[in-house]
Amino acid sequence: MTTFADLNLHERLIRALTEQDITKPTPVQQAAIPEALAGHDLHVVARTGSGKTAAFLLPLLQGLMEHSRPRTDTRALIMLPTRELAQQTLKQVEALGRYTFIQAELVTGGEDFKVQAAKMRKNPEILIGTPGRLIEHLEAGNLILGDLEVLVLDESDRMLDMGFSDDVLRLAAECRAERQTLLFSATSGGNAMVKIIGSVLNNPKSLVLDTVRDLNEAVTQQIITADDVAHKERLVQWLLAHETFGKAVIFTNTRDQADRLGGVLRATSQKVFVLHGEKDQKERKLAMDRLKAGAVNVLVATDVAARGIHVDGLDLVINFDMPRSGDEYVHRIGRTGRVGGEGTAISLIAAHEWNLMASIQRYLRQQFEFRIVEPLRGKYLGPKKTKSNGKAAGSKKKKHKTKADAKKGRKPLKKKAAARKGPRRSKPAVPDTQGGFATVKKKKNPGPID
Repeated sequence: MTTFADLNLHERLIRALTEQDITKPTPVQQAAIPEALAGHDLHVVARTGSGKTAAFLLPLLQGLMEHSRPRTDTRALIMLPTRELAQQTLKQVEALGRYTFIQAELVTGGEDFKVQAAKMRKNPEILIGTPGRLIEHLEAGNLILGDLEVLVLDESDRMLDMGFSDDVLRLAAECRAERQTLLFSATSGGNAMVKIIGSVLNNPKSLVLDTVRDLNEAVTQQIITADDVAHKERLVQWLLAHETFGKAVIFTNTRDQADRLGGVLRATSQKVFVLHGEKDQKERKLAMDRLKAGAVNVLVATDVAARGIHVDGLDLVINFDMPRSGDEYVHRIGRTGRVGGEGTAISLIAAHEWNLMASIQRYLRQQFEFRIVEPLRGKYLGPKKTKSNGKAAGSKKKKHKTKADAKKGRKPLKKKAAARKGPRRSKPAVPDTQGGFATVKKKKNPGPID
């Protein structure tokens, strides 16, 4: 069995790990730590909850210890997509580096700008921040990256999804070229990720531990069909009353739906907190603190608000609305079943969401378990017929025979009927009293004269 000592980690780091009862490295840690200690740039793809944070923090801390120098400017920068994830990363830096005397500071939105600037002037070895606030400090002259030794981009696919690509490229351009860059993500990220890798990393080693299809086997994935929004609300209430869970997160696609569902659940005496983009930093922090402390055990959230949420004991995920992509689905259900834990992910599917669900199944090459809640059995139980790709098979409309008919939206004339129709006959014209011509109206047969 591989241990952290086998990875040539410093005894101070091993001591901190032991105090947290962390004795065995995860697969991503076994693969990434030796390569990072060797100084390589890394592109690591590993599923959410696999231990990625320690995979880059441990070699980062060791490198800063082994090549110590007087504190002048920031030596390492860790960029993340959300404030919550940045806060959690800071806590891990403090826990893993408690015997290293390495200082770290947080630079995110929602906090006092001047206070952050004052902390940065003390030259902490590590800065942990979100791209937007880091850009603000860069433009204000508070962020100096010319001596940066290590740049870490964590949850990089999420940063690209949130539109931070230009900010990431700009901040990376401010760092010295000789730095080491470590890029971690849960999905491949598509063409946008390829651009970032080509621009930011130097001859990187690619470590693909998991693809989006390699979801945690300990997470049970189910779908339940629903007739409408009201039916979904009743299903959520039933699931929260009958499923066994410690903490749950329910995802909606809109803020309005999150607020509505939160009100419905509070009416049934559920301990619930709603989290979405309109909530300010104090409300977001209060929601996370209450969830972690157990004062609240159900979180209703939109995707943007829930990115970066890492909560122990979160073992139930409900997709009230089906996510819009396979990668988004991966990140949602990644909130549960973390680091060897078990969990359940349930998606509520209305008729208009069936094809989206089928596309996600096809993308992941997985088949979700179909489930019926008998007390709330609905009328919609899926399409009557499905195609080979799992999507609903609908009736095809007849095509118009000509383009002209298609544009006018009318049926084409039958050939025989069209052939019988000839040119319209004009009525005979005779001279009138004014020298012109007048049309003679053909009179009906008046019959015999009396």
